[in-house]
Order: sequence, then C-alpha cells, then structure tokens
Amino acid sequence: MGLLELDQNTSASGGAAAEPHGRSAVASIRMLVRYKAWANGITFPTVMALPDGEALRPRPTRFGNMVHTLNHAYVVDDIFRAHLEGRRHGYTARNTDHTPPLAELWESVQAMDRWYVDFADGLSARELGEVVRFEFVGGGQGGMTREEILLHVVNHGTYHRGFVGDMLYQVPASSPANDLPVFLRDAYHRA
Repeated sequence: MGLLELDQNTSASGGAAAEPHGRSAVASIRMLVRYKAWANGITFPTVMALPDGEALRPRPTRFGNMVHTLNHAYVVDDIFRAHLEGRRHGYTARNTDHTPPLAELWESVQAMDRWYVDFADGLSARELGEVVRFEFVGGGQGGMTREEILLHVVNHGTYHRGFVGDMLYQVPASSPANDLPVFLRDAYHRA
C-alpha cells in the first residue's frame, strides 16, 4: 500500500475490523496521519512556488514568516516522535533559533510524515491506548496516550498550516484547499 492507502477491512492485529459499521480508533489514526502528510504535500510546494523572498518575508504572526511557522510544526512533530520512541529530543524550545532552508525543511517533513504513517500502521488498539510519559519542553511532567499524541500532532500541524494559509493570502497568493473532506474525496484510497 502507498502512503495514502489503508485497508479498511483489516484491524491493527491483521484480522477482520472490529467495528463493521464504523471506523475504529486505529483506522482513524492511520487515516489522519495520512491526511497530515497529504496536506503538507500541498502546502510546501505552494510556499516553494512563491516569488523570491515571500516565504521568508516578515509578517505579523507568532513565528515571523511562513518557513519558520512550518519549522515550528516540524520541531513539535520531532519532539513528540522522541516521546513516542522513549528518548530525549534535545530541544530547549518549540522552534529553532534559525530558520532552515525551505527545501531542506520539506525533505525533513516528508521523512517525518513517513515515520508517523509507518508508526501508526504498526500500532494495535492496545498500544494506541498506552500512556507515554514525558517532560514538556517548558518544564513539567506530561502523559498522553499514543492516540492523544498522534491526534495532537495532526491537529497541531493543521492549526499552523492555517497560519501559513493566511500568510499566503497576504502575498497575495491562493491557499489550496487542504481540509480533511477534500483529502477524503480526492486523495484517500480505501483498499
């Protein structure tokens, strides 16, 4: 199966799906991480196609420009990946001091999206519900189930792609539709 494909008739353990009339949590998580990868695959090429300087042009937004906003989403993905892997991430903030080159960031994001898809594909329903303990970057202890972490990563990326969409309109440039219903209609392949 490809990055955007998921066999709807198979459970996490490889048997028949447990919920014949609805989507299981495992199937939903697997679909959502694919949605995240698809939406990034629309957003990054759009930003990369802007006239020179627009992606890094200072704008009135929390992270200053489009690329640094996208980098923040990547850093948070990387932090939570480390939590899921049970290792330290090494970040002292939720973004880096310097904005990486957009093409390099896009390569890193694609690799990260592949990791999340592969990780989600390997989880059972039991594993999805297990709590992962970690320390927040700003301090303090945290604990979330793997399902909650994956939902957070998907939601967080959507939130910040929305900021980038607003900045695209400031160029002015059009922001392509990257909502979940569009993904389900145009890109998601139920095997």
